[in-house]
Amino acid sequence: MPATDLVTADALLDLLFPFWQLVIGCCVVVALVVSVQRLTARGPSRMGRALLVTGAVIIGVAVVGLLVAG
Repeated sequence: MPATDLVTADALLDLLFPFWQLVIGCCVVVALVVSVQRLTARGPSRMGRALLVTGAVIIGVAVVGLLVAG
């Protein structure tokens, strides 16, 4: 494969990369909406613990993201 074809392929992938981030983000939002609906259907007795666990997971993911990025 000539070098110009590799450069063209890399440029195409660079253009598509933000699109895939958008697709992944949309999938995460859909999963979050579905899980919140299921959780609210179970009633308020499980909401407190679920919110604590969700908050802890969000903080954990943010910390791991900062450690990996830095």
